[in-house]
Amino acid sequence: DVRDTAAINAAVTKAVEQMGRIDVLINNAGALVKRAPLETVTDELFDEIININARSVVAFTRAVIPVMRGQGGGNIINVTSVAARHGGGPGALIYAASKGFVSTITRGMAKELLADKIRVNAVAPGVIMTPFQERFTTPEQLEGFRKTIPMGRIGEPDECSGAFLYLASDQMSGYVTGQIIDVNGGQYMP
Repeated sequence: DVRDTAAINAAVTKAVEQMGRIDVLINNAGALVKRAPLETVTDELFDEIININARSVVAFTRAVIPVMRGQGGGNIINVTSVAARHGGGPGALIYAASKGFVSTITRGMAKELLADKIRVNAVAPGVIMTPFQERFTTPEQLEGFRKTIPMGRIGEPDECSGAFLYLASDQMSGYVTGQIIDVNGGQYMP
C-alpha cells in the first residue's frame, strides 16, 4: 500500500535483502480514485489522491536514496501524466495537479541527487488503454480524447516500455537527468 510509509520502507528493505541492491526505482503507483468536479472534492478524496500519486513518490525515493548512495548510484523514474501538462480531463483536476507535483519534484530530485550519482527522470504517458481508463473513462470520453491525438488512436501499455528501458540504462541515457519523456501520440508536444 503506497499510502503507508511503513509498507514502503518494508518493501525497500525486502528488495535489498533479496537482491542485494536497487539499481532502478520506478515510482509507478497512481490512481485517479474517482472523477469529481472540484466543488465536490472532499478533504478525504484530496488526501487519498495526493497520497497515492505524490506522497508515495517522496516516500519511496526517500527510502531508496541511502541504498543507491551506498552502492554508488542508481536511476529513479517517476511516472507523471500528460494531465500534468494540460490540467486533466473532466473531474480529474486533483489527479492532474498531483501529477504536476511529480513532474516538478522530478526536476528538483535530479538536481538534489546528482552528487550521489542518482539520475532522476520521468515518463509522462498520454491516454493509454489500461485498467485506469477502463475504470474511470467512458467510451464517449475516450473517443473525445482520441480526437485530440494526432496519431488518431489510444496508446497501448507496451508503447511506454521503451522510454522506461532507455531511462533505466546508463549506457543509453547516462547523460540524461531531470527530463520528462512524453509518450502520447503527439497529444502534447512541448
